[in-house]
Amino acid sequence: MTDSSNPILYSFRRCPYAMRARLAIAAAGICVALREIELRAKPAAMLAVSPKGTVPVLVLANGQVIDESLDIMVWALTRHDPQDWLNASSRADADRLIAVNDSQFKYWLDRYKYADRYPEHAAEHYRKQGELFLADLEQRLQRNGCFCGRRFGLADAAILPFVRQFAAVDAAWFALAPYPALRAALQHFVESELFGKIMAQYPVWQATDPALIFGAESGGSSIC
Repeated sequence: MTDSSNPILYSFRRCPYAMRARLAIAAAGICVALREIELRAKPAAMLAVSPKGTVPVLVLANGQVIDESLDIMVWALTRHDPQDWLNASSRADADRLIAVNDSQFKYWLDRYKYADRYPEHAAEHYRKQGELFLADLEQRLQRNGCFCGRRFGLADAAILPFVRQFAAVDAAWFALAPYPALRAALQHFVESELFGKIMAQYPVWQATDPALIFGAESGGSSIC
């Protein structure tokens, strides 16, 4: 059970979509009842509200369901945005860049990470396709310091979890790749206090468990 005033967040720790939702919720200081799931054993309670079966899924106190990660980010930051992520840059530019990440870059990331499932090409081919996006991010960082401006914002939080996943496929390659600004930005991101908090490990949720409140102590002001 959970306090009916707290939204419920179904999440999977390593999923980049779920990670960016948790980042925004934590940055906003919003309390949610976190339900960590196993992808191979999705709980019936989650499937009942979001039959597509992907995380993250946010269930609000009024029963409204938000099951797209970017929508969850915007919902949280619209309620409370103490670091001004939504206004860190041109929203239109941020939306365009996130759209490229979520479509083109994610497409090549999946094939690079799971190249054995896509034997049509070698992993290096998929990596080179993904590098087109990395090169754009590198230029943006060298020009402005962040992806869509001079301050960390929505685009940075939405995209860096995917860059992290891409880099982890072959860490030795990424360490020597011609993207020094992106490498530094990623390192700063994963070493941040906020990232450490959203990547804390929790047990898989069971229906009989008491509510596990996430977001209350994630730094900054809170509206819990």
